[in-house]
Amino acid sequence: MDTPQKKRVVQTFGKKKTAIAVAYVTDGKGMIRVNGQNWTLVTPEILRYKLFEPVLLLGNDKFKDIDIRIRVKGGGHVSQIYAIRQCIAKGVVAWYQKYVDESAKKEIKETLLNYDRGLLVADPRRAEPKKFGGRGARAKYQKSYR
Repeated sequence: MDTPQKKRVVQTFGKKKTAIAVAYVTDGKGMIRVNGQNWTLVTPEILRYKLFEPVLLLGNDKFKDIDIRIRVKGGGHVSQIYAIRQCIAKGVVAWYQKYVDESAKKEIKETLLNYDRGLLVADPRRAEPKKFGGRGARAKYQKSYR
């Protein structure tokens, strides 16, 4: 009786402000999809190269035998792009750690960190809540004595 081979899967996430992207990295042939569509169709067009950065840095050979499916929600367009690029980078690092070898993982991690720390480490900054007596978090209404 054949025992079914366990499917190789790694799940990672990326965050920026309130945008959260979750990536499922599986065995495949180099396909990357964002919310069910090809990642080359992601808008805004100007920021598309931000998505390509992990692939351009590491080369297509690191991605040729894995598929990445990404779900992203929350935040605005820019935040979503940054969350997606972070979960792609973290997904590749996690895949190489779990299924390939530690030395390749270290090399990938080093390359990504040297280029931009934001590819692997989340940005902790958040919008400060508005307070009373003003129109924003710090700004106060103009004072008038007469």
